Amino acid sequence: MGESVILHAERSFLVCRKPVGVECEHELPALLAEEMKCKVDSLYCVHRLDRAVGGVMVWARTPKAAAELSRQVQEKALKKAYFAVCSGIPTPDAGEMRDLLFKDSVKQKSFAVISPRRGVKEALLDYRVLQTAALNGSPAALVRVTLRTGRFHQIRCQFATRGHPLLGDGKYGSRERGCTTALWSCRLAFFHPETHAPLVFEAAPPRIFPWDRFAWH
Repeated sequence: MGESVILHAERSFLVCRKPVGVECEHELPALLAEEMKCKVDSLYCVHRLDRAVGGVMVWARTPKAAAELSRQVQEKALKKAYFAVCSGIPTPDAGEMRDLLFKDSVKQKSFAVISPRRGVKEALLDYRVLQTAALNGSPAALVRVTLRTGRFHQIRCQFATRGHPLLGDGKYGSRERGCTTALWSCRLAFFHPETHAPLVFEAAPPRIFPWDRFAWH
């Protein structure tokens, strides 16, 4: 039997550790339903992670919880933090990134643009460099990212725009082929959909390249 993907489960919701390479629309619900011994249509997706990205997610188990958690997503009460490994060392070592992003639905890619226009949305995140290392002879940084908006490919695009594509993210300019996109959902904070108590769930990335090249405490 494989490793459990469920971190926490209650009547109205569950929290899981999404494996890298599993998509959210069909594959992940099937994994969750199998482990929970429930029907796939009893699980409600309230937010998503790209196929190449793993980490913490919350799923509703009732329509009422789905509505409440979706409200928290819309009102930014659900807070997300990520670990990323990027090429080069961002400067300064902590700060914010603010851009106007345009999603190209044909190319399934976001682009930073200069001027507002139809389809362009502001993207804002905070970041902090945690560690640096030389990976395959090139400098790289382990970064913690806190999203303040939730745009399509936001972290991937904003770091690449500054010349720091995430390792393994060939779509946004990385030349590293030894890993998938080095982005991991490490922390999720939200309010219980029934009691409204504050909840926090965390999960560390797998001990594979490039995550294993950094010291974890």
